[in-house]
Amino acid sequence: MSGTRNPVTEAELHAWLDGELPEERLADVERHLADHPEIAQRFERYRAQRAMLGQCFGPLIDRPLPDRLTPPFTAREHPDPAVSRWSVAQWGRGAVWGTAVAASLLVFVAGGAGGWLLRERMAGAVEAPTAAFIADAVAAHRVFSVEVRHPVEIGVEDEAHLVNWLSKRLGKTMRCPKVTKGGYQLIGGRLLADSAGPVALYMYEDAAGRRITLYIRPDPNTSGSAFRFAQDGGVRALYWKDNGLALAVTGELDRDTLSGVAEEVYGALNS
Repeated sequence: MSGTRNPVTEAELHAWLDGELPEERLADVERHLADHPEIAQRFERYRAQRAMLGQCFGPLIDRPLPDRLTPPFTAREHPDPAVSRWSVAQWGRGAVWGTAVAASLLVFVAGGAGGWLLRERMAGAVEAPTAAFIADAVAAHRVFSVEVRHPVEIGVEDEAHLVNWLSKRLGKTMRCPKVTKGGYQLIGGRLLADSAGPVALYMYEDAAGRRITLYIRPDPNTSGSAFRFAQDGGVRALYWKDNGLALAVTGELDRDTLSGVAEEVYGALNS
């Protein structure tokens, strides 16, 4: 715990993310994140956004603004004094326009959680709610798949209780799909929450201790969708919608194995 006399602040968490936290506070911040997985999940999303910005816009930082993005009323050097005399009101409109463009670009970029999300959104393939869902699934996998003592809240030995609990909280009839592709076995699950409400997270493990997660959230769109692939660094995800649920299988494994797992999960939930 961070301690009541010297609690970890939001500013320190951002300093930790930026690599600027003083060494003497590092242990306190890491304990705070371990004790508060919801905060750790949020900062994993921030980390992914940083990576996205660096990967996609880093080479553009020092380039001049393209002419097509330059407001037609921006003040420019001109030999004619009559043209160069700008009133405060005119300058203000130009400044506001430029600020609005920058803000809209920032909102667009921050909506994703990794370079893969941005690339698909730019191609018109991923809507903002879907991008947020994938980001949450990847963040949850990164936070909980590395847990040693508490990877799940309820173990597979209490599977019936886990299913009933998650069904009640999500308002949907839940099941624990079995996975055999790649040698993975269900070890349990937990209840999470994101901006849209309650989420179920199932975790699977193989004989070598490698883990994958199944992230499930109710979705108002009851129609199904095809499998879609996403990747952020070494983490890969396959996501789809079916029977009023949005689902994502996530892990550090090759695409073929991930596809086999997703197909097995889909079949188990529709059998």
